Amino acid sequence: MKPIAIITGATSGIGEACVHRFIEAGFRVIATGRNVEKLNHLHDRFGADLLPLVFDVRDREVAEGAIASLPADWKEIDVLVNNAGLALGLDPEYQGDYTDWDTMIDTNIKGLLTMTRVVVPGMVERNRGHIINIGSVAGDAAYANGNVYCATKAAVKSITDGLRIDVAHTELRVTLLKPGLVETNFSNIRFHGDEQRADNVYKGITPLTGDDIAAAAIYAVQAPGHVQIAEMLILATHQANGSTIVRKN
Repeated sequence: MKPIAIITGATSGIGEACVHRFIEAGFRVIATGRNVEKLNHLHDRFGADLLPLVFDVRDREVAEGAIASLPADWKEIDVLVNNAGLALGLDPEYQGDYTDWDTMIDTNIKGLLTMTRVVVPGMVERNRGHIINIGSVAGDAAYANGNVYCATKAAVKSITDGLRIDVAHTELRVTLLKPGLVETNFSNIRFHGDEQRADNVYKGITPLTGDDIAAAAIYAVQAPGHVQIAEMLILATHQANGSTIVRKN
């Protein structure tokens, strides 16, 4: 029987790339997200190797119910990829939008915690599994106007480190991936659909792709059982950290 991975935020960007990479690597994938049409498109493409699961990680009760309702042959999850997350706005903290703050905190922190709480106990009981949390270089140090988003990704690092300690007595492995500049719909969402502003984020530099991060996830999963890739910082070549980017004309 093929191993099973569950990937949150699977309908675009890093999450969608992870779906492709994991299926290519021989996994069956539970793809979660809010966009029914995109999940159905993935199912049409991958058939029996993909199970679409529609819910918002911010809704704890629905998330719990969705995992509890999995068919018997999909319940023993081997890999959890906590990818669902977003940035909203790029304003000084004293001018920030309350709704944007709530959405980032509820998705990036609480949603990740919910998925960990509902999936990882089964892994501990079976004494096997791998948790991959998608953090960010933004979690290492705040950058101008990043405030709350940076804080949520710093929380992801602490939560990941804490989980690794909590399961150290088991065979489970816990990995934090910290991407830098990745060209997905991330910036489009951050700027609420302002495409010109979003495009400017990637001008003058060759950014990472979602597939670059998915490849790192597979690398961690396929490492020998005694090897735990605890943390990976993945940057574009001309990016030194969260705020230092050298752009070419």
